[in-house]
Amino acid sequence: MAIIHPTAIIEDGANLGEGVQIGPFCTVGAEVNLGDGVMLDSHVVIAGRTTIGPNSRVYPFAAIGTSPQDTKYAGEASDLVLGANNIIREHVTMHPGTAGGGMITKVGNNCLFMVGAHVAHDCQIGDHVILVNNVILGGHVEVQDHAILGGMSAVHQFVRIGRHAMIGGKSAVESDVIPYGSVLGNRAYLSGLNIIGLKRRGFARDEIHGLRAAYRLLFAQEGTMQERLVDVAAMFADHEQVMEIVAFIQADSSRALCQPKLDRAA
Repeated sequence: MAIIHPTAIIEDGANLGEGVQIGPFCTVGAEVNLGDGVMLDSHVVIAGRTTIGPNSRVYPFAAIGTSPQDTKYAGEASDLVLGANNIIREHVTMHPGTAGGGMITKVGNNCLFMVGAHVAHDCQIGDHVILVNNVILGGHVEVQDHAILGGMSAVHQFVRIGRHAMIGGKSAVESDVIPYGSVLGNRAYLSGLNIIGLKRRGFARDEIHGLRAAYRLLFAQEGTMQERLVDVAAMFADHEQVMEIVAFIQADSSRALCQPKLDRAA
């Protein structure tokens, strides 16, 4: 059975899983679905067509599923879907999708959203993603698995952040970040590979060496990016991580690619 504090407001129609705990002064809307074992601390607002997966926890004053901050939003019945084992800390805000972005904002499993982080409409977030305090994601942003976004960084609308990427604190990211890349600065530039993160996650030495060699070739100053991309794809055809970067760069995107400063390309 769910454990609900007497001061909480649960609207008719809300679906509560087994073992849900709802603390003082929380509000849960009529179209909300809370998975088994979800915990809402005090003063949490869960609104709209929001689903939160099992064993997730939401801390005080988070507002999840309220209307998007998009002037084109016309009240369409869009969704916000979160997977399992997510931690949502104090004052986090997350908004559902819009008609212009597929009608859904989606978050994977095992993510951590620290104090004050914001996930805008139509974002797509993978598994094991960390948004540190006061990170801001604009609408339609894609953040792939295991990416870490440092405190107070801001990501422009429609930007893609690749797997295992690291965004330095206070960075303003307006271009796509390759998988395994590390960026920092205002405006953010590609500073290298996320070597520390790769080592912590158990990537083999030869995998890291291959990524380093491919990175140097991809962002060398000779030739065009397209020419270098063809060379890298041919030379590293059997290297899974390098080919992931190649596919990321070749994919359709409305944003430019985040690149090194000229004096850092080698």
